[in-house]
Amino acid sequence: MSEEFIGAGWAFPVHTDQTGNVALVRGDREVQESIRLILGTAYGERPMRPDFGCAIHDLMFASADSSIAGQIAYEVRASLVRWEPRVEVLGVDVSFDADDPSLIYIDVGYSISDTNDPRNLVFPFYFIPPEDSP
Repeated sequence: MSEEFIGAGWAFPVHTDQTGNVALVRGDREVQESIRLILGTAYGERPMRPDFGCAIHDLMFASADSSIAGQIAYEVRASLVRWEPRVEVLGVDVSFDADDPSLIYIDVGYSISDTNDPRNLVFPFYFIPPEDSP
């Protein structure tokens, strides 16, 4: 994997390394953390870059059903295409947790553009379940 192509970035959560400098990650871990950062950031969360992130957070109060799963897959793909040029998104699959109706898993298949090495990352996403009406 080309270190020059991928580069290095801050580790998340941000912490210091043994020398007291900000800890950095490189290679595939840098790409994984970038994807997690994009998916974990809601639009408007960053004041200096309000269009950075992913619109899945706008769906957290929706009912967890197949139409929302399709919309989540679309939003994830669109955000990664826009904000992570080092990867080619191969697919986004959304599955529901059988034991927890408020949890879905977003499985992102991707390849790093410089190497065409297929990878995947599973991102858990939580819904706010509707309150039962009396």
